[in-house]
Amino acid sequence: MPNEPKAGHVLLVGAGPGPVDLMTLRAVRAVESAQALLYDALISVEAIALAPHGCIRIETGKRSGRPSMQQDAINRLALRLARKGLRVVRLKGGDPSIFGRVGEEAEFLRRFGIAVEVVPGVTAACAAAAQFGFPLTHRGQARKVIFATARVEGAGIVGDWEIGSDPEATLAIYMGGEAASSLATALLRQGRAPTTPVAIIESVGGPNAKLTAVTIAELAQVGAPTSGGPLLIVIGDVVSVLGEALDDQTQKRVSA
Repeated sequence: MPNEPKAGHVLLVGAGPGPVDLMTLRAVRAVESAQALLYDALISVEAIALAPHGCIRIETGKRSGRPSMQQDAINRLALRLARKGLRVVRLKGGDPSIFGRVGEEAEFLRRFGIAVEVVPGVTAACAAAAQFGFPLTHRGQARKVIFATARVEGAGIVGDWEIGSDPEATLAIYMGGEAASSLATALLRQGRAPTTPVAIIESVGGPNAKLTAVTIAELAQVGAPTSGGPLLIVIGDVVSVLGEALDDQTQKRVSA
């Protein structure tokens, strides 16, 4: 049809862990040129404010364990806006390729002939390591990093967690707050040493970020403390290399 607008395209953009200064230059430019912005619940107000005047702004939710817009509804909303000829930015926390459902959204849109571009972002594990001064890999301590999520179904945690039994593997657990105790118990059963250090980081990257240092044994007994912010749990000997960024207010020791 002659009056039908030319299809727009969708950018799946990583906003990083929160602060605007941890966004990539490409991500900032994408938001600044957006005609429609679909953003997740944890995106900062400052990041949303980068969108130009007149840009359509829609919060799509996507907060673990809380009511949010269903994935199918998000997919179809992005498609509908792109079909109007708009430059659509789907703004996701962290990196869109790490637990951001980037594959599902890109596949759906491309199925309908919509061009898709992915803009990477700083993921929470990397931001936490930088903010609190510990590495994710370290010679003689950690030769691999495993990004995973953890959830409990019924009487226990999903999966056998044999992957986490390697003492030279650093585990970065996303969205695992509710499953923390069950996860630690599963790792202990797989032979992970009870004294293995654990860092529980709340609100990574932000000015109110808080780190709690425990061991796996303590985590199994008391779980992960939180005041409501998003949690990242890092497990491995690298956590013992905590840097000077920790102070008395930031680092807490949880006793079982």
